[in-house]
Amino acid sequence: MRLIVLTILLLGSAAHAAQLTVFAAASLTDALTEVGQKFDARSGHRTTFQFAGSQTLRAQLERGARADVYASANAAQFNPLVRTGLVAPGQTFAKNSLAVIAPRSSRKVNTLRDLAKPGVKLVIADRAVPAGDHTRQMLRATEQSGVYGPGFSARVLKNVVSEEPSVRQVALKVGLGEADAAVVYRSDVTPALRAKVRVIELPTRFDQKVSYPIGVLRASRSAAAAQAFVRYVRSDEGQAILRKWGFQAPR
Repeated sequence: MRLIVLTILLLGSAAHAAQLTVFAAASLTDALTEVGQKFDARSGHRTTFQFAGSQTLRAQLERGARADVYASANAAQFNPLVRTGLVAPGQTFAKNSLAVIAPRSSRKVNTLRDLAKPGVKLVIADRAVPAGDHTRQMLRATEQSGVYGPGFSARVLKNVVSEEPSVRQVALKVGLGEADAAVVYRSDVTPALRAKVRVIELPTRFDQKVSYPIGVLRASRSAAAAQAFVRYVRSDEGQAILRKWGFQAPR
C-alpha cells in the first residue's frame, strides 16, 4: 500500500516533468545513480547528478552553482549552507562507517596496527573531505586509547603517500595496486572493487558513524520535484537501494 501511495504521489507531477540537478557526495555515486533511475521512471522527471567531494560541491554552491538538491557526506559541509540560507534544513537519509582496504595481492596490512609499520604506503582522503576528517577522528580515538602505543596516529600519518580530493579516488588507488592500504567508507567497497581488495574491519570503538544529510536548494527552480526526490530517497524503496550499496538506515 505504501508503494502504491508513493507511486501516485510521484506520478501526480509527471505532467509537469522537471529537470533536476542533484549535487551529491562521491561516496553516493552508485547508490544515488540507481535511486535517480528509479525515481525518474516513476515520476517522469529527469535527474542528473554531479558527484564530487562534499567540500567541493559546497564551494561550488557558495559560488553560485545551480542545483536543486544537495546530499552531503557530513553535516560539517551541509550546515553552513543552511545557515547562509542556500539550502533548506535537511534530513539524515543514510549512515556509513569506515573500513581499511588492502590489495588482495599483498599481505603488508592485515590489521589496523599495521598501518603504522615502516614502509607502508597509505592513501587517505584530504582533511577537507568528510572521509578524510573522519579518518583523522578515528586515528585520534586510537591515540587516546593507548592500545597501539604512544605516537600511533603520527606514525600512521607519516605513511600517507597521497591525500585525495574524494573518497572514491582513495579507493581507486588501492584497486589499481598503487597503495598498500587506504581508509574508505564501507559503501566504497563496491562489487567491482571487492574482487580486488580485502576489507580490514576496524574495532567498533574506533569506528566513526557517519550521517548523510540531504536538502533542497532554496533557489531551486523545481522545488516540488526536488522535494519529491528527497521523499523518494527516504522512502522504503529508496532506502532499500541505499542498503544494497552498503549504506545503513538513518535511524
